[in-house]
Amino acid sequence: MKTKNSAVIELRDLQLKTDIGTFGPEDIRPDVHVLDLTLGISLDQVLISQDGMARVFDYDPLILEIDRLAADGHYETQERLITRIAAACAEHSAVQHMEISLKKSPVRSGNGSLGVRLTLDEIATNGLRSDQNQTNKKVRDF
Repeated sequence: MKTKNSAVIELRDLQLKTDIGTFGPEDIRPDVHVLDLTLGISLDQVLISQDGMARVFDYDPLILEIDRLAADGHYETQERLITRIAAACAEHSAVQHMEISLKKSPVRSGNGSLGVRLTLDEIATNGLRSDQNQTNKKVRDF
């Protein structure tokens, strides 16, 4: 069996400070929203000949942007925040593909988690990047 070479950056169990959902008086409100993020990047950003930040993907600015997006007001849905996180990831040309999972907990009486997972291959990631470039161009042309 032939395996494909790959390099990924993995962010796991990041608790976001965010406000998501619309709840009635009897609804269970989640205590936490947890993000898992996997970003596919080029092998040459992991298999490096010399040590140095200039040779690797610097994920710190992306994490700051995710924190900013999470705290950017009320969201009715997890899907909207995931969409914005995907767009932020696609802004980085080094990102080739991605998987994003956002879970809330608890779901019922102090237990369970419920989440949304988005997986974008290289074609979809490039499409998202292209959509953003078109939107930015329209704004600049206005």
